[in-house]
Amino acid sequence: MTALPSLRQLRYFVAIAQELNFTRAAEACFVGQSTLSAGLKELEDGLGVRLVERDRQNVAITPIGMEILERAKAILASSQDLVEYADAAGKPMSGTIRLGVIPTIAPFLLPNVLPDIREYYPNLKVALREDLTANLLSRLVDHQLDFALIALPYDTAGLLVKELFIDEFWVVARADDPALKGKDIHLPAKMAERLLLLEEGHCLRDHTMQACKRSDIRNADGVEATSLLTLLQMVESGMGIALLPEMAVKGGLLNGTTLLARPLAPPAPKRVIALVARASTAHLEEFQALAESIEVRFKSNPRISRGSRKSFQRV
Repeated sequence: MTALPSLRQLRYFVAIAQELNFTRAAEACFVGQSTLSAGLKELEDGLGVRLVERDRQNVAITPIGMEILERAKAILASSQDLVEYADAAGKPMSGTIRLGVIPTIAPFLLPNVLPDIREYYPNLKVALREDLTANLLSRLVDHQLDFALIALPYDTAGLLVKELFIDEFWVVARADDPALKGKDIHLPAKMAERLLLLEEGHCLRDHTMQACKRSDIRNADGVEATSLLTLLQMVESGMGIALLPEMAVKGGLLNGTTLLARPLAPPAPKRVIALVARASTAHLEEFQALAESIEVRFKSNPRISRGSRKSFQRV
């Protein structure tokens, strides 16, 4: 019978895969390099497969090692969730929750939600990390985050997902731009060709292309924005137009610009704001409380909830 791997062995293997260096991996695990190497050998012998290839200069994970690595991370995360669940059982809604948020949500939603959390749950602290969706979900799986606030559609297979509210896209352009002419604004092919995008990695880029039913949009001269502020500057300079989330428009992103934002004709393209966690999370009560706080704030705050479909201009 194949021996079951220990959590210690799995932790050594994950550290080696992350560092691709035995010395740094040993330091990360607070053990000597010989102890780390012995633990890896025990794991490989027990599983009957080669996980790591190494020589004097390089360390590489084998193909089967890459598959086992993902399972090892999941096992370690679940075991940590088990410990945290037992620790939190007698003192719910306390301690620190690590929340990841994508850049196109964080500055528009969190200032409205975090004060509520501090008021109603004074013993609960929220530590924030702003990053791209793929990085947040990777950190979530690796147990470096507890929850992530993201925009769907996105692949969330295996995760606990709570859809919170719909965030429609608005067209943003200069006031004299022909894209804003007319009572109803649609997204014809000619308009799609003028759309400016965020750089690859931002889910807003993918959502924009999905809204246009296109997968081959390219900004003029290959220039792409690294942030929403840069995107606005490109629009204001006359390089094209953009689709922005309604929460960003109503959250004051256009302040200090001469740009105009208008909603698209129904059915408007949209994204779904969602809170996600590991299925094994030990912080289910906190997950539900945070989701409820966001939903309540969304419904009560016209700056982030859907109001009248009128134009917004910030001068």
